[in-house]
Amino acid sequence: MRGFSKAIITGNLTRDPELRTTPSGSSVCSFSVAVNRVYKDANGEQKEDVSFIDCSAWGKLAEMISQYAKKGSGVLVSGRLSQRSFEGKDGVKRSRTEIVVEDFNFTGAAPSRDGGSNYGSNSSDAGSSDVPDDIPEEIDLSEVPF
Repeated sequence: MRGFSKAIITGNLTRDPELRTTPSGSSVCSFSVAVNRVYKDANGEQKEDVSFIDCSAWGKLAEMISQYAKKGSGVLVSGRLSQRSFEGKDGVKRSRTEIVVEDFNFTGAAPSRDGGSNYGSNSSDAGSSDVPDDIPEEIDLSEVPF
C-alpha cells in the first residue's frame, strides 16, 4: 500500500527565511512557522499553546519566499512531512521532522519595517487600495458563529 503524507499549517514566521544554494545549484529556503492553539483546560481556564514547525522550500518557490516573506509574516503552508536523521556536532544521533513546502500563501497583512501591520495604511506601495479600512488586526475566534 502506498503511503500519503500531507501537512497544512497557518501561522507566523518566527524569523526571516534563509536562502541557500546547494552544490548542484538548487535553491533551498528554510524558515520556521509559529502555530498557536487556544483551548480551555479542565478548570475552564483559557490556555494557549505554541508549536514551532520547521519548513523548507526548493527551487523558484524558495526564491520567492526568501524575497517576500519576513519575520512575522502570516502564512499558510502545505506540503509533505519529511523526517531525517543526522549526527550532531556533539556526536549524538538526532532526528528532525519538517514540512517540505509544495504550496505557500500569505495571510493577513505583511509586517511593515517597524514591525507593525500594513492594514489600513494609505501608502501606495502597500497595495492598500484593495484593503478596506475597517478590517480588525485580530479576530476573536470565540465570536465566530460556527
